Amino acid sequence: MIALVITVAFALVEVAGGWLSGSLALISDSGHMFTDALALALSLWAGHIATRAGNERQTFGLMRVEILVALVNGVALAAVSLYIMYEAFLRLREPPEIQSGLMLVVAVIGLAANLVGVLILRKGAQENLNVKGAFMHIFGDLLSSVGVIAAALLVYFFGLYIADPAISLVISVIILYGSYRIISQSIYILLEFAPGSVDLGEVRTELLKVKGVIGVHDLHAWTIASGVYALSAHIQVEDQPVSACSCVVKDCERVLRERFSISHTTLQLESVACDDEACYFRRPEGP
Repeated sequence: MIALVITVAFALVEVAGGWLSGSLALISDSGHMFTDALALALSLWAGHIATRAGNERQTFGLMRVEILVALVNGVALAAVSLYIMYEAFLRLREPPEIQSGLMLVVAVIGLAANLVGVLILRKGAQENLNVKGAFMHIFGDLLSSVGVIAAALLVYFFGLYIADPAISLVISVIILYGSYRIISQSIYILLEFAPGSVDLGEVRTELLKVKGVIGVHDLHAWTIASGVYALSAHIQVEDQPVSACSCVVKDCERVLRERFSISHTTLQLESVACDDEACYFRRPEGP
């Protein structure tokens, strides 16, 4: 909320400064900040929605809303970057005159605002993809502010008006790369790829070390939301009463929780490995 208020306030300052000075770099920075304001608002809403408890139809709750918002933020960030790149290419052909003094003052103020936002969101971005999406927006603005300051200095001291669109182009490429990473991570989660930090081969090896486990198959792992991992597997044990297997299940769950940070597990015990058809069902093709 703090980052959102700061971002909106200084976005208004920068758009006014960019219009008065004629700086594309400053206007592009204000455009990023307005996009950031939307991203922060969406992230704030998603974070609230994700805390709702599950029900019979939404058994995991609405934690995936954060991932959807991260994807939207990534796409929006990419779209803004591409538009600024287009405008920068046009201005490279005929750079307009710029009031570098006003441009510099506004850019320094914007840099301070973005720095505060980055410091506020930095820790949360390491743990949550939704917050990371918002953080990347603010960090992109931080880079933009640095670039605008550099462009203002080049224009002021050397009259290099081309520095304004050139630096805007470089910053847009950097931000575009960051948006690609957010989009790809969001898609991996929505398509239920195995978590990047989890090696299923290693998981199988560690489970086989648990006393009483003689086989592991039909192993699946996926991400429900940032930092929330789930796993299902068939665990083969020696033929014995169900009550004797409770310790095996607990030991397996402990390994998955402590070694791989997998908090939600579903383990199916069996004395004889099931057929492949029983492990995974796909509707046959054709009529």
